[in-house]
Amino acid sequence: MFPVNDRRTWRNWGRTEAATPSSVSRPGSTEEVVELVGEAATTGRRLRPVGSGHSFSGIATPEDVQVELSDLRGLVGVDGHLVTLRGGTRLHEIPGLLAPHGLAMTNLGDIDRQTIAGATGTGTHGTGLRFGGIATQIVGATLVDGTGLVHTVRRGDPDMNAIAIGLGALGIVVDLTIECVPAFGLRAEQRSVGIDDAVEAFSERVTSTDHHEFYWFPHTGTALTKTNVRVPADTPFSGPGRIRRVFDDEVLSNGLFGALCELGARAPGLVPGIGKLAGAALSDRTVTASSAEVFTSPRRVRFREMEYAIPLDEIPAAMSEVRRMIDARRHRVSFPVEVRAAAADDLMVSTAAGRVSGYVAVHRYHRDDTRAAAAYFADVEAIMVGHGGRPHWGKMHTRDAAYLRRVYPRFDEFLAVRDRMDPHRVFSNRYLRRVLGD
Repeated sequence: MFPVNDRRTWRNWGRTEAATPSSVSRPGSTEEVVELVGEAATTGRRLRPVGSGHSFSGIATPEDVQVELSDLRGLVGVDGHLVTLRGGTRLHEIPGLLAPHGLAMTNLGDIDRQTIAGATGTGTHGTGLRFGGIATQIVGATLVDGTGLVHTVRRGDPDMNAIAIGLGALGIVVDLTIECVPAFGLRAEQRSVGIDDAVEAFSERVTSTDHHEFYWFPHTGTALTKTNVRVPADTPFSGPGRIRRVFDDEVLSNGLFGALCELGARAPGLVPGIGKLAGAALSDRTVTASSAEVFTSPRRVRFREMEYAIPLDEIPAAMSEVRRMIDARRHRVSFPVEVRAAAADDLMVSTAAGRVSGYVAVHRYHRDDTRAAAAYFADVEAIMVGHGGRPHWGKMHTRDAAYLRRVYPRFDEFLAVRDRMDPHRVFSNRYLRRVLGD
């Protein structure tokens, strides 16, 4: 089960992590996963399931055996609104699998390149105060733990609240059953507003509408708000035509923006002017389309990201601190700051566990000066830690188990489940040793 490695280096999408695994395994069935884990457990090998590489943290970095789930993809079955998918299924594949059944996922983030197991296992989320992260849609799972035991769990099982966001620390997720909803559309309104308006009205807007977020362009007084209202699936499409949408999404949002980021990386002094240019180019628009089309956007400009969840009512204060800090520290930031919200849930290590949460995400172009980017992330992190922030497991941060135990009330419960499911740390790597305290 451990094929000879061709010595190719694995890298994540954001180019923040790299490793040369000792071997690569691509199991194609539950039985093969059991065999793989059993062999690793008896020989002292370490396995790390790797999805699409869209985590910016080291959570998926394979230090020994890299496990790819590319052969464990597709639809297993549909029972009413309950849909079972193999763990390696990519999010962008799911709408096509659900369409014949008139179904859709309840909520999504804005990137759909991840696997369903990777997205849920790291706590990926969208926005909307009535909606939790993607993992809250899970009602069943099949997982092979570090002893080779197969667990089939359903909602109500005490272990479900650990497995739903398992960090890849409990086992290899073979399949997931998610509770879907009837297919629906979204009426998406994009508006250019002042940053003060975006911040001050954020709480009211996330409370009064289905999905709301905003992006602030540093060095400017401009923000872009995005408000999505759920509408019936048969609502006619409306908005810019295909050519205009391709121009906006590919030429402006990716091509031109990528060129400006590259220019800013080479000449940081130009970044404030570039930010003002980007802010001035924003335009209002309204689109009605299927939920998956609106929720997700193409992301072809490579970046690095940090995101923290804080209590929702602390968003205005935190954003004020971020804005002052960028000016005071003279950071040159070409990427916008993204602000979202999500409902509280009861998953053990969810960033929204037990509290309604606001999310602040900051980014840097992947070719920005490494030291400048690190200083920016460190300054933002210090602010978020001051608000009891919980870092997104799949995004850059420096927190360790001692800190995380303070902000996650059920942290030790999760560790107890891990001790039972992976007593020999078959699935461990450097990242997990730091954040879980091995």
